[in-house]
Amino acid sequence: MLEIYQAIANLVARGGRGVVATVIASRGGAPRSAGAKMLVREDNTIVGTIGGGNVEHLIRQKAVAMMGSTEVEVVNFDLSGEEESPGMICGGQMDVLLEPIVAPETLYLFGAGHISQGVAAMAKRLGFRVVVVDPRAEYNNSERLPTADSLVVDDYVNAFSKLGVGKDSYLVILTPGHVSDEQCLELAVGTDARYIGMIGSANKVKDVKKHLLEKGVTPQVLDAVHAPIGLAIGAESPDEIAVSILAEIIKVRRGTS
Repeated sequence: MLEIYQAIANLVARGGRGVVATVIASRGGAPRSAGAKMLVREDNTIVGTIGGGNVEHLIRQKAVAMMGSTEVEVVNFDLSGEEESPGMICGGQMDVLLEPIVAPETLYLFGAGHISQGVAAMAKRLGFRVVVVDPRAEYNNSERLPTADSLVVDDYVNAFSKLGVGKDSYLVILTPGHVSDEQCLELAVGTDARYIGMIGSANKVKDVKKHLLEKGVTPQVLDAVHAPIGLAIGAESPDEIAVSILAEIIKVRRGTS
């Protein structure tokens, strides 16, 4: 049982999804008693078992279909042979509780400078899982970023392919140079991220977008990028800029106009 709880913790830590199947009642000759658990991950791999056989196969199918949902569900299986196929006959009945694991939304920060420090700290209070990517170990460390869930000390381009950016991801590009900002943005617009923002002056943003247009990125895709990043609140200090960035992210998160 401890193995399942550890697997759940690992899944949440990396922003993954899954469904926990728990036998909550069993009667007659059901293969497992109440309390038996199985974790089904989004790639259909499992940890633990609730009895094997066709029942477990059907539970895995149901769990994969529920990925991303927030609704729990109880499924009853009649194993007496009266209602099910011969492959399920072993006697008894099982009630199985299916609970989706809804991982927190992930905020990816590209660049570990002063603004990222403020964004990382505030984002944790807003319920985000925070991942910071920066090849500079002297900046990207737990002493400067104690609230970050993950620190990726690697080249931006190399790190990007390992991040697992998805529809529940928010990308904030704050690297120390124009070239690395453009590299990150080019990769970012190829993802399903819910929010993409890049810091920079209007002129810098114009130049970066021009370069990406020349590389074949469509105007529609670039128009969806929040750049210059943040709401226009007259922010000047790093923490004020962090507030403006997170205010813009909250606006997207809540779907307000």
